[in-house]
Amino acid sequence: MLGGCATVGTRTVSGCTPLAPVDADPSRLIRAVAGLRPYRRQGFVVRRDQLGQKALIHNYGHGGSGITLSWGSSKLATELGLQGHSGPVAVLGSGVMGLSTARLVQEAGFPVTIYTAALPPDTTSNIAGGQFHPAYAFSPHAVTPEFMAQFTRALDYSWRRFQIMVGDDYGVRCLPTYVETDSPEAKLLETFPPIDRMLARAEHPFPWSGTLRYDTMYLETGRYLRQMIRDVQIAGGRIEARRFATPADIAALPESLVFNCTGLGSRELFGDQDLRPARGQLAILEPQPEVRYAFTGGPGYMFPRPDGIILGGTFELDQWDTTPEPATIQRIIADHKRFFSSFRCTA
Repeated sequence: MLGGCATVGTRTVSGCTPLAPVDADPSRLIRAVAGLRPYRRQGFVVRRDQLGQKALIHNYGHGGSGITLSWGSSKLATELGLQGHSGPVAVLGSGVMGLSTARLVQEAGFPVTIYTAALPPDTTSNIAGGQFHPAYAFSPHAVTPEFMAQFTRALDYSWRRFQIMVGDDYGVRCLPTYVETDSPEAKLLETFPPIDRMLARAEHPFPWSGTLRYDTMYLETGRYLRQMIRDVQIAGGRIEARRFATPADIAALPESLVFNCTGLGSRELFGDQDLRPARGQLAILEPQPEVRYAFTGGPGYMFPRPDGIILGGTFELDQWDTTPEPATIQRIIADHKRFFSSFRCTA
């Protein structure tokens, strides 16, 4: 299903593959951030409602997979909304979901206006780590087979769409990724190819024994969102700063078709009490160009980007405060420092 990014194949590696360790010293911290994932145990919402004379298409609730599912979920939403429609279209929200939806609307030939209370870099998407991986998207015990079919379609389309965006323009690149097999992330990989292969202990430098290696994409989120905004504007789209307090405010818009991509804002705006904040705190260190891999497990995760080394992370349900906690940031750095100092071979 999801071929294309994998570049490692099934070659045999003899001996420990040396990797450059991250210099996880607190003095290298350049910023700390906290973002709120819009999490629903039942998974994301793509649904058509009626709002007065308007068609309202919901596209929200993607948890920690907003970037990963952005193109695919927006594809589902536009298929639901654009059939039989004529005239201009409104999109609520300018995070990764709103921008993806707006671009697909434009590609289908419709004029679009994005109405948004905040623009990047002041959106949750801008804070995201940027890994293409379906993490924290739902609870496996709370989803239906129908949702999983929808989820699989969205994941497949997103993977293929991001593949054609790899490069400096959008800040998208492929990296080898290592996952501890005892970590929760490893279980997600059972439904997310491409898994490259299992490594023997002698083939990797990590202090654990079981390791999977696969290739996936990583986004430099600031660059990606800036380019997406440019794409919307180059194609004639408008962006208008506006905050909506009630559905009645949305009903007053001139467009007859509205896509709701407000993320966590849908809890208050549309009364979705199943939508909960899941805070994630990140420590971002100075860039290290020699670090050309990512990992998940043990102390959390590490994603290298040109704008910094991303260290995470936390998943704190029902925490609304977006102020990073110094003690948590210090713990994240200290855990990674111990981890990288335990490498059995280094580049």
